[in-house]
Amino acid sequence: MRAVVQRVSKASVTVDGVVVGAIQKGVLILLGVADDDAQQDVIWLAGKVAGLRVFEDDDGKMNLDLTDVAGSALVVSQFTLLGDCRKGRRPAFVKAARPELANSLYLSFVAEMRGRGLTVETGTFQAQMDVELVNDGPVTLLLDSRKTF
Repeated sequence: MRAVVQRVSKASVTVDGVVVGAIQKGVLILLGVADDDAQQDVIWLAGKVAGLRVFEDDDGKMNLDLTDVAGSALVVSQFTLLGDCRKGRRPAFVKAARPELANSLYLSFVAEMRGRGLTVETGTFQAQMDVELVNDGPVTLLLDSRKTF
C-alpha cells in the first residue's frame, strides 16, 4: 500500500461539479492499493500517517501530529501510485489491486483512520475527481507499507 501524504491548509475533491469531500488544516492522502496488500498493510499505514509529526510546534519544529493540531484527513484512492514506469513510456499497472480488493482496503483504511479518532473525508472510488489543495510548506511525504522507499 502506498501513500502520498501532503500537509495542507485546505483540500477538496469534486466529482461532476459537486464537492464530495473537503478539509481545512490537515493532510491529503493519495492512496494506492497493491494486489498483494492486506489488512496488516492498512493498519501499519494508518498508524504511520496518523502519527506523523509534520505540524510545527511553538518553536517551529515539526513535532505535532494530526491529533495535536485537531487536523483532518482527506483520503483519495489513486491506483496510479502503483504505476511502474521503469520500462517504456506507458506506466504498467500490473501491481495495482483489482477494484474489489482496492475499494475494500481503501474503505478499511478510512475506517482505521476514523477509529484513531480522526476526522476523515473521502473522494469517490473509481470516479473522475478534481482534487484541489493548498500544500502547506510544502510538505510532501511518500510512504509504502512494504517500506520500499
